Amino acid sequence: MISDQIEDTLIDQIIDRLIGQGVDGMKPILEVLLNGAMKVERESFLGAASHKRTAERKGYANGYKPKDLQTRFGELELEIPQVRGQGFYPKSLKKGCRSEKALKLAIAQMYLEGVFSVQFDHFLDE
Repeated sequence: MISDQIEDTLIDQIIDRLIGQGVDGMKPILEVLLNGAMKVERESFLGAASHKRTAERKGYANGYKPKDLQTRFGELELEIPQVRGQGFYPKSLKKGCRSEKALKLAIAQMYLEGVFSVQFDHFLDE
């Protein structure tokens, strides 16, 4: 359900930060990656992209809630997507956890579910 605009923007942001800052830029890269993954997860949960009307839609997006996550790269500032009246919470984070353990679980979960595999596969082919 991810729109092409989100996909292109996310990949561009990650690549630009890696090129510009290298390993020192991991904190903002992780923030972009996790925030993007949670947006994709919300779209999948709702059955529709943001601002799109479909017969399959199960609910409505309701903004974001800030959450800080402590990691070895520093404190990540995340924006947790909210869903009106549906009890949604991203699987990529453990509810209530504010440490790197949640980040490791999030990355493993994204890998297993193939959230970003399609987007990055074309870089491997070049």
